[in-house]
Amino acid sequence: MKIQKLLACTAGFFVLFCTGCQNTQSGESIATMPVTEINSVAEKEETAPPLEISDDGLTPIDGEMILNGTYEITVESSSSMFQITSCKLTASMGKLTASMTMNGTGYLYLYMGTGEEAAKLSEREYIAFTENENGEHVFTVPVEALDKAITCSAFSKNKQKWYDRTLLFRSDSLPLSAFDDDLVPTVSSLGLEDGDYEIDVTLEGGSGRASVVSPAQLTIQDGQAVAEIIWSSANYDYMLVDDQKYLAEIRNEKSVFQIPVLGFNHKIAVAANTTAMSTPHEIDYRLSFDADTLVKLS
Repeated sequence: MKIQKLLACTAGFFVLFCTGCQNTQSGESIATMPVTEINSVAEKEETAPPLEISDDGLTPIDGEMILNGTYEITVESSSSMFQITSCKLTASMGKLTASMTMNGTGYLYLYMGTGEEAAKLSEREYIAFTENENGEHVFTVPVEALDKAITCSAFSKNKQKWYDRTLLFRSDSLPLSAFDDDLVPTVSSLGLEDGDYEIDVTLEGGSGRASVVSPAQLTIQDGQAVAEIIWSSANYDYMLVDDQKYLAEIRNEKSVFQIPVLGFNHKIAVAANTTAMSTPHEIDYRLSFDADTLVKLS
């Protein structure tokens, strides 16, 4: 009798299981699936915890501040499951769009909002991927602003669910030539004469243990600005600025560099190679030169 009951229960479970499989495979429209099927809260039990993406201390930059063109840009994602290998930002007539090349092919659609919002819409309002020449998936999305945390949701092909993400398009990864002079003043737009100056400089990035001397000496010659950057140690042998390498001079047990300053009042992405670790390692930093603190010395 016990065996018969067990067989009956097993058969019932099998029927229910097959019924569920048929519902999943039925080709039902994503937009009409129950909210419980697409609720992104379930991700907490299925994937790694989200990474913290914060725009604290950043000022949003909209399309009106970016010159027309296409630029490589760095995008931060709140999920290690949503990896962006490269991204191109296009600015046109005050509008920004980004073409994000994905690390994998696990997502069918994106929506610039939450998964809960996406579930109430038709598939026509989702952003589908295109496939590039390498077979990679590329999503082209509108960008409300740079340096601002933006909510995005992605529909998983395997899980058939929406997952909420946060994206941050970093303005400090753009070349200074991408910005309007009103946003990033230059030697020319400020009308600076040749000579020696002092200027406050701030450093961000790394572990937070390194620092640079501020104010820094700034020399302008023939309309070009060069800053002397003095690090808090002698552990850096070269810096990368705008893809150019600059070698250190060791002075008073400090690494000293002469680097170009192409613009002010903007965080400039640089890298510094440290020799303090077991193997040399490039560390990403951001430098900002405050034009309001310029003092002419000669």
